[in-house]
Amino acid sequence: MTDKRKFKIAIIGTGGIARHHISAYLNQPDVEIVAAADLVHGKAEAFMQDYGVEGVRFYPSHKELIDNETELDGISICTYNTQHANVAIYALEHNIPVLLEKPFTVTIEEAAAVCKAEAKSEAFVSVGFQPRFDANMQMIGKIVRSGELGKIYYIQTGGGRRRGMPGGTFIRKDQGGIGALGDIGCYSLDMVLNALGYPKPLTVSGYTSSYFGTSAKYNPEWHDSFQVDDFGAGFIRLEGDIILDFRISWAMHCDTPGDTIILGTDGALRIPSTDCWNGAPGGEMTLYHDVCGQQTETKIPLIGSADFSDLFDLKIRSFLDAIETNGPAPVPTSQIIINQAIIDGIVKSAELGHEIEISIPEL
Repeated sequence: MTDKRKFKIAIIGTGGIARHHISAYLNQPDVEIVAAADLVHGKAEAFMQDYGVEGVRFYPSHKELIDNETELDGISICTYNTQHANVAIYALEHNIPVLLEKPFTVTIEEAAAVCKAEAKSEAFVSVGFQPRFDANMQMIGKIVRSGELGKIYYIQTGGGRRRGMPGGTFIRKDQGGIGALGDIGCYSLDMVLNALGYPKPLTVSGYTSSYFGTSAKYNPEWHDSFQVDDFGAGFIRLEGDIILDFRISWAMHCDTPGDTIILGTDGALRIPSTDCWNGAPGGEMTLYHDVCGQQTETKIPLIGSADFSDLFDLKIRSFLDAIETNGPAPVPTSQIIINQAIIDGIVKSAELGHEIEISIPEL
């Protein structure tokens, strides 16, 4: 933390996820919330009133906020998914550092446009993947990079909820854009891809469905307006002769589609599933390996007890520290564009009904 000045921060979009942002900002003594924007009249004002934050200037759009707030140190973008790219690009064009909530964008084309704007800007974008700051998630990367598992050749990952479909902007094509794939699928992909060093994806055979979301039986409140995926799966080939078997769900007749399993030539790691992957794994991990010719299992207990709020505090702090040092971004777009390319590939493959090559635009 710095005692030299207070970071002047704006929040664009004052829905549910913005509540976690502002709570974390208010936990930092060197932050001043100076502006907020929301398309819904009066929503931003009510939001700030809920948290007792005074002296905030309010705007009906991100453009008006950015045009008028010329001394901002950073922006949290908490809009619905289909506006992520537009708002981030406009902020970058004005050289304002961005903390962009997940998913990065809806399409790979949007992700590439943000990356290109970032390359031309004096600012940076950090994508809001708070699980990166959990010690247990970091342990997964340490195990993989240690060589303990040998050469990685197959990964099974995903997760989801037996019942857990949201409503509102999450389920509309013009606002959410994508469903479970972007909401919680991006987390489980990041967990394993980050551990591997984000290898390039080559091909994908994807599948999506919305049987539960569009069902009056299972989704009586929102079925008429449900327009996105409630289940997604993909079989992805990665560079380095690695197969990624992925599935994610908002609703299903099962408690989980399976734990995350990383198979290597010298060992394997089992990571217990959770319904969301926005924090720590679902329980202690298991390392399967041989010791002096004997098949052995080593339990890896969970480290600490960091909860969602703690991880959000760390995410916000990392963003502020990056502002102070002018980068690099804690969760860089150069990595997360690969995450987005896989999600985008699953959607496009599902629409076509066959395997496709994954193409990441030149930046």
